[in-house]
Amino acid sequence: MNDKLPRNQIQWELMLPQEFRNAQAKLPILFMPLGTVEWHGEHNALGLDSLKAHELLVRTAARAGGGVVHPPLYGGMGGLDKPATVIMEPEMAWENVLLRTWLEQYCYEFHRNGFKAIILLTGHYGHNQQIVIRETAVRMSERLRIPVFGSPEYWLALDEGYLGDHAGIGETSLLWDLHPDLVQIERIRQDPDYSIGGIIENGSSPELGRRYADRIVERLSRLAQEMMSWDDTVLERYISGERAIVQAQAKGWRNVGGWEFWTHIAGSEFVNYGHYLVEGKFEEIERMAKEFGSRALPRERT
Repeated sequence: MNDKLPRNQIQWELMLPQEFRNAQAKLPILFMPLGTVEWHGEHNALGLDSLKAHELLVRTAARAGGGVVHPPLYGGMGGLDKPATVIMEPEMAWENVLLRTWLEQYCYEFHRNGFKAIILLTGHYGHNQQIVIRETAVRMSERLRIPVFGSPEYWLALDEGYLGDHAGIGETSLLWDLHPDLVQIERIRQDPDYSIGGIIENGSSPELGRRYADRIVERLSRLAQEMMSWDDTVLERYISGERAIVQAQAKGWRNVGGWEFWTHIAGSEFVNYGHYLVEGKFEEIERMAKEFGSRALPRERT
């Protein structure tokens, strides 16, 4: 395992054909980072979401000793009503036209190019974005009969206390570790929203970001290596667990509200998701998701 692989042996766009063949032969898995360009406070780079996902996957491929990292896809569902933000599709729209279609075609192309597994990692957290990524991964796993994993990065570090945020302590700390030159924490004092109480400024640090990043990379690299050995029985177990999450997310949205699923994660057994995933405990994931789904009660009629 080599954490110091040159980037021209990891990143698709920097490779010559021989480097591509070598990386694919070592580990035939494709890593796809997803995000958007969006306001992340005065203190963070606007491309935080995709930058974060991309660098995490570069570190993952280096640690796993192979695989290819595709250039990040900038463009997601939802976004703040703030300057320098591109919203490709509205967050609260149930229908999805652009993102799902792009992801499915990417997966077909990756499969056609000989990859045996795919990891889709989104650094953008609009609730519909999270649903579409996982739903597409399930669908493509079924269609291509290879493992396709789709998730926000913070799901791999829930047990570290990282529950996802927007330009808050978690994201700021991660970017600070991954791209130290793209965080100017002192500028947060100019931001009337993110400077309140000094909470983000005082709570964020590159050290915290490294802790989150190390956990995410550790689990993703392990998952990438293990996906290579999954037979059809294991794949079906994996699909059942991930499909149950999609169902719980969609049920919560339909019956209560967009963020219903996520309001229950903190302090619940679901913080074990990353652990269960890499241990292959897919039945536990399915059980947890179904329990979550049972909490999504119908709206009260008025």
